Amino acid sequence: MKQVKQAKFSSRWGFLLSAVGSAVGMANVWGFPAKMGSNGGGAFLVAYFVFVTLFSIVGLSAEYAIGRRAKTGTLGSYFFAWNTRSKKIGTAGGIVGWIPLAGSLCIAIGYAVIIAYVLKAFTNSVTGELMNVETDVWFEGFSGSDYSVVPFHIIIVVLTLFTLFLGAKSIEKSNKVMMPLFFLIFVVLAIRVAMLPGARAGYEFMFTPRWEELKNPMVWLWAMGQAFFSLSVTGSGMIVYGAYLGDGEGIVRIAARTAIFDTIAALVASLVIIPACFAYGLDVGAGPALLFVTLPRILQDIPFGQVFAIILYVAMIFAGISSLQNMFEAVVESLQHRFRKLGRIATLSILCVVCLGIGIHMEPIAKWGPWMDIVSIYIIPIGATLGAVSWFWVMRRSELLDEINKNVSKNHGALWHGIGRYVYVPCAIILCAVALILKVAF
Repeated sequence: MKQVKQAKFSSRWGFLLSAVGSAVGMANVWGFPAKMGSNGGGAFLVAYFVFVTLFSIVGLSAEYAIGRRAKTGTLGSYFFAWNTRSKKIGTAGGIVGWIPLAGSLCIAIGYAVIIAYVLKAFTNSVTGELMNVETDVWFEGFSGSDYSVVPFHIIIVVLTLFTLFLGAKSIEKSNKVMMPLFFLIFVVLAIRVAMLPGARAGYEFMFTPRWEELKNPMVWLWAMGQAFFSLSVTGSGMIVYGAYLGDGEGIVRIAARTAIFDTIAALVASLVIIPACFAYGLDVGAGPALLFVTLPRILQDIPFGQVFAIILYVAMIFAGISSLQNMFEAVVESLQHRFRKLGRIATLSILCVVCLGIGIHMEPIAKWGPWMDIVSIYIIPIGATLGAVSWFWVMRRSELLDEINKNVSKNHGALWHGIGRYVYVPCAIILCAVALILKVAF
């Protein structure tokens, strides 16, 4: 049964910024530069462009489409997709949908911790403390201790949930501010990094493909994983934004634009991090330490470093909250869809208690890391694969194509669906199998 949603994004630009806000996050700021740095630089970029094009036009479009078709988020969309076969199968689909939804909740619980780290770093930048510490000792001081960032953690969770109070309207309004500022701030940082001696080597590494690297299957595999999860094609989060998308928008077109802006964000972040690391001879593949050890060390060494530290962490807070909004909204909408009498305030309150009740106990990086590994290796890849199979193998093709072809000048037909079924789905299965067998978190 469809649930008609009253909340809609008011404009194409509002939807696009909100969708980009969901996609832009830690995967762009440290994940993309780290994977590029470890997998051939420019060669990785070539492979990434291939996959991000494929996954946006097919996978992301399908998630937007099922959300708009079902007029609801994760749980309702899985029920709808499977119900196109029969009511009995639809009930099974509703049960399957809990797996990707659990992925949204679990990743949000862990994600809030790292944004709490960012808020602490921002605070220490404002006070000037960050400019006068050994960054590795400073980072270890709070990332290695229990309950070390509790106030920051509470602020992040409560603030993010508050921005969801009005649903699509408040998501749209907040992202209209956060996303343009995110891009502006990183452009400013990239210009400053370009002035560092030795930065040129970083640009050469990024944009000069060593074609022999493309013979390495791991370059393609890491590029595939980065494209898959950078676009948030996880079988859950983007579905709810599709449910809030108006019928007047061409889905494939707007999915492609989401991918373009997401890729620009990843490249701009890389133009800050990779040349800076080359200029200072530091490891670009340091993961979270890039934000809390490597970059602060660089900022301590340049004129007006404190100012640039402040704007860096402001941008990261915006990126983190905009992604966290999507994870939380997927859960909130689905719970309200499943339990019709549950009000929005009550749902947000329950989510706050669950997120903080679990998350506060995993603030040390030693506890946070294993949690995120479990989510990234098991729950997210399985949920993403279930989504891909549901849209292209379970859901009736006519239903999906009817939604995809609304407001387009040229219909997408058997070719588009065939690419989804025989290319996109196998890619999802490959990533899931590699994650489960090799215990790799993409």
